[in-house]
Amino acid sequence: MSHRSIPSSSFFGELRTRELSGLKVRQRPYLGDLSSDAAGFIIEHENNPSPPLALSFCESVGKSHILAVSDEEGFVSFYDTRKNLHCHSSCWDKTAEARVSQWVAHENAIFDICLIKDDSHCITASGDQTIKIWNVERRKCIGLLIGHTGSVKSISSHSSNPDLFVSGSRDGSLAIWDLRCNSGINCHGVARLLSTLIVKEAHLSSEGSRTRRVKAHSKSVTSVLYLKDDISIASAGAVDSIVKFWDTRNLKLPISQACPDIKSFSKKEKMRHGISSLSQDSSGVLLSASCMDNRIYLYDVLHLSDGPKKIFRGSKITSFYVKSAISPDGSHILSGSEDGNAYLWRVNKPESAPVLLRGHEKEVTAVAWCSTEVGKLATSSDDYMVRVWNIKKESCISTRSPYSMNKRVTATPRKLCRKLNMDETESRSKDIANRACISVETMMNSPSPLKTNLLECATPKTLKRQKLGIILSEGPDMQRAPDPEAAFDSPSSVLNPPSSSRRRTIRDYFVQPSETIKSHLCD
Repeated sequence: MSHRSIPSSSFFGELRTRELSGLKVRQRPYLGDLSSDAAGFIIEHENNPSPPLALSFCESVGKSHILAVSDEEGFVSFYDTRKNLHCHSSCWDKTAEARVSQWVAHENAIFDICLIKDDSHCITASGDQTIKIWNVERRKCIGLLIGHTGSVKSISSHSSNPDLFVSGSRDGSLAIWDLRCNSGINCHGVARLLSTLIVKEAHLSSEGSRTRRVKAHSKSVTSVLYLKDDISIASAGAVDSIVKFWDTRNLKLPISQACPDIKSFSKKEKMRHGISSLSQDSSGVLLSASCMDNRIYLYDVLHLSDGPKKIFRGSKITSFYVKSAISPDGSHILSGSEDGNAYLWRVNKPESAPVLLRGHEKEVTAVAWCSTEVGKLATSSDDYMVRVWNIKKESCISTRSPYSMNKRVTATPRKLCRKLNMDETESRSKDIANRACISVETMMNSPSPLKTNLLECATPKTLKRQKLGIILSEGPDMQRAPDPEAAFDSPSSVLNPPSSSRRRTIRDYFVQPSETIKSHLCD
C-alpha cells in the first residue's frame, strides 16, 4: 500500500508555516562525505562467515532501517541499521546485536531477494532453480515456484501489485509469476506455483544459436526489471550489452531495445560484453545498466533510440556479482568494484571523478539504497562484510532558503502568546507616553522650540515636513492646519479641497503648529 503525503490544511496554514520556517528549497544533497562504522556487519552463521550476495532495504514506513541480506549459504538475515552498537564490541558481537532474525531459506546460494506486501513477505531466488515466498514474521515458506531449469539470478516485483513479479534465470528464460494462481499444495502445506508466462532464449547469442550446445553463460538472463508503467519489463543478459524491453500483454518479441554505440569504441572494445545488473529510479524514467566493459550506461526510457544518455567510468566490473544501482531520486549512481571500493557518481556530472567509498578489503558486489532516508546506502563485499553508509551530520545541506531566518522556532501555547503580546503592548504604550511627555517638556523648556528634536524616531521626510510646517506657522496670514484625524489630512485631499473662503495650497496640509503637536502627544 502506497503512503500518500498529507496536504496542508489550508492556504493560510502554508503561509504560516512559510513565515515560521522560511521558504523550503528542495536541493539534492551532496553525498561526497559519507561515513561508516569501523566494523560494520559480518555475515556469519555459527561463527562461519558467508559472502553476502544481495541486499534490500525495507520500504514501508517505520521499517526503512531494516536491511535484508541473502548469502551464499542460503540464509536470509535481517539487520537493524539504527542499532546503537558499542564501539568496543567486536564484529561478531555487533552482528549478533544488530541481527533481527535469520533462517535457512535454501540449500543453495540466494542470488536475489525482494520484499513485498509492506515488507511482511519476501521472495528469494536461488541457485537450486527455485523461487520461494516467505512470511517474514513467521519465517515460514508459503509458496514454492518451480519452472526454471537453471539458477535464478534476478527477480523484480510489480510496483503496484505485489502478487506479480518477474524472474530471470541462467537457463536463458524470463518468467512472469502470479501468486494468486497456485497449482496445488504439497505435503508440507506449501503452495506450488507455475509461471503464467515464460520467454525462452530471451538473450540468446547469434553465434550460439548455430551450434548444438550453447554455453550457459552465453544465454543467461542476468537481470530483470518490472518497469514503473506496470506493463513493460526490461531484461539483460550475459551475452551482450543489449537491454531488451518487453510488453507483458504480448511476449513473443521485444518491443524495443537499447545498447551503447559500438561504433564509437576502439577495436579492442568491440568485443561482446554482458550486463551484470539493471536498476531504475522511483519515477521509472531513468534506467542504469552496469556493463562488463567497466562502464555504467544510463538510459532515458522515453528516448531509447538515442542510446545511452550518460556514461559513467571508473569502477572495475569484472564479474556478474558486481552490481550497481541508481538512487531513488535519480541523482546518484552507486556501484561495486573489483578493487575493493564502492564508487559514487552524480548523475548530472558524469565527467567528474567519482567519490570512493573505502572500507572493504575485497571485491564489492551488491549495493542498495534506502528509499526513505536520503544519503543512506549499503554495500557488501567478498570480505563477508556489509557496511551501511550515512551522510555526516556536519556535511548535510540545509534545505532552507538563504534568505530565511536561520533560527529554530519554538511553538508557544496560544494563551501564553496572548499574555505576552498584551504585556508587550502595555510596556510599549507606557514607553511611548513617557517619551512623548519628556519631548513636550523639553520643547516647552527650550528657549527655541524650533531647534529641538521633537520626534527622533520620525523618518527624514516626515521630520522635514514637520520643520517646514513650524516655520510656515510663524507667518501672519497663515491659518491653522486641519485636524490630522479629519478626512482631508493628506496631500491627496488637495484633489477634493474642503469648502473654505480662502483657497488652500498643498503646503497647508503639512503645517503642524506646536500647539497641535503638544495636544496630540499628551493624549
